[in-house]
Amino acid sequence: MADRAFKITPRLGAGAAGLLVALVLLALGGVLARAEFGTGLRPAEWAAIRFTVLQAALSALLSVGLAIPVARALARRRFRGRAILVTLLGAPFILPVIVAVFGLIAVFGRSGWINGALGAVGLPEVSIYGFHGVVLAHVFFNLPLVTRLLLQGWQGIPSEQFRLAAQLRLTPRAVFLTLERPMLRQTAPGALALVFVICLTSFAVALTLGGGPRATTVELAIYQAFQFDFDLGRAALLTLVQLVLAGGTALLAMRFVPELAVGGGLDRPLRRWDAQGGLVRLLDGVLIALGAGFLLLPLISVVLRGVSGLSQMPASVYLATGNSLMVAGLSVTLTLALALPMAGWIASRSRGGVEAVGLLGLAASPLMIGTGWFILINPVISPSALALPVTAIVNAMMALPFAVRVLVPPMRNLLERFLPLTQTLGMQGWPLWRWVILPRLRPQIGFAAGLSGALSMGDLGVIALFADPERVTLPLQMYRLMGAYRMDAAAGAALLLLVLSLGVFWVCDKGGRWGAEA
Repeated sequence: MADRAFKITPRLGAGAAGLLVALVLLALGGVLARAEFGTGLRPAEWAAIRFTVLQAALSALLSVGLAIPVARALARRRFRGRAILVTLLGAPFILPVIVAVFGLIAVFGRSGWINGALGAVGLPEVSIYGFHGVVLAHVFFNLPLVTRLLLQGWQGIPSEQFRLAAQLRLTPRAVFLTLERPMLRQTAPGALALVFVICLTSFAVALTLGGGPRATTVELAIYQAFQFDFDLGRAALLTLVQLVLAGGTALLAMRFVPELAVGGGLDRPLRRWDAQGGLVRLLDGVLIALGAGFLLLPLISVVLRGVSGLSQMPASVYLATGNSLMVAGLSVTLTLALALPMAGWIASRSRGGVEAVGLLGLAASPLMIGTGWFILINPVISPSALALPVTAIVNAMMALPFAVRVLVPPMRNLLERFLPLTQTLGMQGWPLWRWVILPRLRPQIGFAAGLSGALSMGDLGVIALFADPERVTLPLQMYRLMGAYRMDAAAGAALLLLVLSLGVFWVCDKGGRWGAEA
């Protein structure tokens, strides 16, 4: 219905989607231009595909399944420190992967806090390495992100509907079936597909916590084909397999995302009359405490290890910090420039299947994109001269799926809610954006910008292919310190990176929610 009433940047949205597809295909073309296909997949590569799909599916199911009760508890409760906790929910996902893995090892590793407690009471130790370690790490990264995405969905249900449910004396179960389940039917499948694609393209987690050949992902196999064998044909074939797995899954999931119209409201803060009982309060408190503990313990371990190393950081760390901030700013600008018109285009269509186009940035490996562009750029200009802008572009492509996923559902609801008014006033184009869409999407825009900036701050991927000694980012400099066995200085750099990533996220997220309900 909305697509007949008015078009929301159809040309700009389609153009942004086309640009994304062109960038991915350009990189893939660069790889294929140097590739020589062999005789098909080897047994070890079939094993990597099976492992990749299995761990991604289990990680996605656990992340979404555990996030639903935690997000519901947060949506129903107001308590001191809630705003800080909601902000920290983005921390694991925006951490540099290797830093977060170090935190998990400190908590769940052989000599970690959990095994120490188990040993004290005579229980057997647990191992973080292998299949279950990879799944644990992925849940740690993605559960908080899914919680934030679902919390946005709960905040999108008008408070008047909960008031009406209380007046009708609906039971908590009836409230869930009537108001909350339809919202979850819209938001949960997209979050599930998003986490699945993220886990399909996992690299650092499998490299660090994997258990050898039995715990090798397709992403890791691509890296091995490039780095160790320089077999571009094998890498290109595995890249196509990855694109089919991730892109096909995203298209299938988005095709069946149901439409949701929650009705109009007055944007009042949510009040939950259905969750006033003592037992319900206790259950919500336990869920919030468990989620916060799972989130905070690894972060605390990173902080404790990094404080002592701050004074030992060399001057190169501060130069790299400036580069990282510049890359993050450019990445945020590019992400919003693409995400806003794409979200408007997608939301004005009757079905959301085209939303899967945004997942191309994740379906295509950053390693594949970087290598393809390196091959194309190298004969023309030194790739190191373009290290920082190329890194920002790829980071924006990686952040775009999250931004689109955050923006599309509330934008679609806005179009439905304000359809009669905009038709009456003849409002379309920039006035519609300025007076209706942008003011009411400020929290989502701030959240998307924060994710993009923080992900860019902590990314270590393309920059490793393009960088020279003078063009490095903070994550790469931290890795170089680790490679030089300057572990104290590396720990200090890791803490600095953690603070800056959280700071960028907080500034953008808080700016979007200023004067609005979190």
